[in-house]
Amino acid sequence: MIRALTGFATRNPWKVIATWLVLGISLMILSQAFTYRVTQTQTADFLPKSYDSAAAMKIAQDQFGMKSDANPVTVLVARADGGPLTAADQRQIGTEAEKLGRLKVTMPKTKDAPPLQRNYSQIPQIGPGMVAPDRSFELLSANLTGNSADPGLQDTFRAFRDSTRAEFAGVGLRTGFTGGLADQVDSTDAGKNLAAIASGCMVGLILLIHVLVFRSVLAALVPLIAVSIIGGAASGAVVGTALLTGIKLDPSVPSLIGVVLLGIGIDYFLFMLFRFREQLRAHPDRHHRAVAAEVSGRVGTAVSSAALTIVAAFATLGVASFGEFRVLGPAVAVSVLVMLLASLTLMPAVLAAAGRKLFWPSRALKRAPREGAAAGFGALVARRPVVLAVASLALLGALATGLAGITMDYSQSGGGPRTAAQSTAAEISRALPAGVSDPTSVFVEATDGSTLGGGAVDALAHDLAQVKGVGQVAAPVLSGSGQAARIDLFLTADSQSQQARDLVSGPLRAAVAKDTPPGLVAHVGGTPAIFADVSTALGHDLRLVFPVAAALIAVILLMLLRSLLAPMVLMLSVGLGFAATLGAAALLFQHAMHKPGVDFTLPLVLFLFVVALGTDYNILISDRIREEMEQPGPARAAVARAVRHTAPAIATAGVVLAASFGTLAVNPSPSTQQIGFSMALGILLSAFLLSIVLVPSLAAILGRSIWWPLRPGRAAGRGTPQHRFEATELAPEPRHVQDARPDAYAHHCPDTGAYPDTGAYPYTGAYPYTGATADPYWSGTTDR
Repeated sequence: MIRALTGFATRNPWKVIATWLVLGISLMILSQAFTYRVTQTQTADFLPKSYDSAAAMKIAQDQFGMKSDANPVTVLVARADGGPLTAADQRQIGTEAEKLGRLKVTMPKTKDAPPLQRNYSQIPQIGPGMVAPDRSFELLSANLTGNSADPGLQDTFRAFRDSTRAEFAGVGLRTGFTGGLADQVDSTDAGKNLAAIASGCMVGLILLIHVLVFRSVLAALVPLIAVSIIGGAASGAVVGTALLTGIKLDPSVPSLIGVVLLGIGIDYFLFMLFRFREQLRAHPDRHHRAVAAEVSGRVGTAVSSAALTIVAAFATLGVASFGEFRVLGPAVAVSVLVMLLASLTLMPAVLAAAGRKLFWPSRALKRAPREGAAAGFGALVARRPVVLAVASLALLGALATGLAGITMDYSQSGGGPRTAAQSTAAEISRALPAGVSDPTSVFVEATDGSTLGGGAVDALAHDLAQVKGVGQVAAPVLSGSGQAARIDLFLTADSQSQQARDLVSGPLRAAVAKDTPPGLVAHVGGTPAIFADVSTALGHDLRLVFPVAAALIAVILLMLLRSLLAPMVLMLSVGLGFAATLGAAALLFQHAMHKPGVDFTLPLVLFLFVVALGTDYNILISDRIREEMEQPGPARAAVARAVRHTAPAIATAGVVLAASFGTLAVNPSPSTQQIGFSMALGILLSAFLLSIVLVPSLAAILGRSIWWPLRPGRAAGRGTPQHRFEATELAPEPRHVQDARPDAYAHHCPDTGAYPDTGAYPYTGAYPYTGATADPYWSGTTDR
């Protein structure tokens, strides 16, 4: 199947390239047009209906007409001269608020608006709030509906903010805005330039790495362009699947997928480029299309294994109870499958179409590569495996100490530069309870669906006011049908703080359960209640997904490596890498930067990405170690050769992927910053410390026993396995495609190796195996 796809692509390269161009551009337009129609920003909508806050949300929607995409905004109005509000000021505020409640806010038109953008023009709902005890300000409530992540709604809010500010400024009053939407818009504005600079730096870094590695401009530009086209196709496929199935995605999913595909796509292209360059050096007289067909068929097996490992790991999210995780798995799986299809079709077609010109103006195809740092480090691993293994384990253990006392942070704002919305919230909290701009609501209804009596609800409100941590209780509000009531509680703690979540999940819910009159049922909703339930769901999912994903990856390793001990070594290494990465994130963000904790999604996302991608790199080095150990000679010499041949590809791919994730670290969202930093660190640890140091060191210590119950190549005198070499030689090609330019490659590196490369991974071919038992990287005599 793999060779059929790659063979078709290399025989018809321009048709395949044209097809992907049309497909990529079309699906990219689809993605831009409908992304915000398949995403939802309300965390409560991702909770199972059995949770208390989800039940409260359902009553709010059914009985009070609350929309799931409602975005409340708190408007602070105060005198411009800083004096207390007079009775005339309050009357003026009421008049202006009534006027604003009748005016339609028109969504501005922008030049960079995506096609088919939804029109968010609307008349905002304006309601009265409360006056500060010292009469320093009055609060108004406003409500804008729509997807808060959509730039169209954000532009609509900016228009509303500007018109409101102008109206009140005309009568000598100043305004401030706070709430989720206001803070999100301010954070986006503050980080817009920084994000653009970071993206530019990432692209520049990727181009620079490719130029340094391949000494070619085309080899740097072509993979980036190809992966961008594939990324557009994958995004469109995810959005299209969501449209057809009705699945709602978290707003962070599209950007996360884009970063992931850019990283792994460049990685897969690197694997093919390394191998393609090696085979062009070894066979200068062969037509480049024949070489491209053979290389893509060989490397396609490795790429398929790597991609399917990621797909399998994320498939385990299907058993998660928290919807945000449950939809992330299929989205990543679909996008990675698109990348896999492109790796087996578009990438081979590009190699076949460009041929040797892909490496212009480099002259590296005409000479053998010189020994570099990889050869020296491979020799070091062979000589000092115990020292390197102990040092690696010590570093991983030191980073993992950050797990002690780690806590989860559920806040949705803060952590960056202080925004105008945060300043407004701070001004409010100096005079009123911190939760006044984001109340915690208790929804009450009769168990038999009858009309509620005011006395029972008033009594419950009175009892809830006695709970420590509840600053104020608003008068109960009955629904239009009279079958439900809402009691708004203003907590003394910030609604996004751990203190508020502990209050809601503990004393407040206990008081609701105790004091709710017979015949009534009450549910607690609001931000702290939602994230208290998210915490519970997250704990359940971590206990379930971690072992399922680990078991699935272990099964894949067993099938690929055909060994019992080697998969255990690899799983141990990636497990230590995960613990070290999460511990380092806790050390930086929680302990050094004094954040409330690490983002609540970080453990699960980090586990899946770092374990899946780290396993890819481990498979890469392990497969090469196994291949080298199948040759006669000392096991440690085989490890040295494997490190030399494979380390450049792993290092280059790791740096590129880490740079891709690193761009998320400058995102205005604190949670995305943590994910970006942690993912970049995890990839670097996986590529450099685990795959290039720890795993080869353990393989050198264990020798051929690592492949127990099989021990490949133990008999040193059995001779060169010519049958394997013959099976993997490039097949003869038709005379009409043979290259007639041998003179141009007269100084090529001859294929002197007596052992074959299986083609699974890039192979530099600079160090031929002579078949002798002695080896420059091995001074001992024991063949393990």
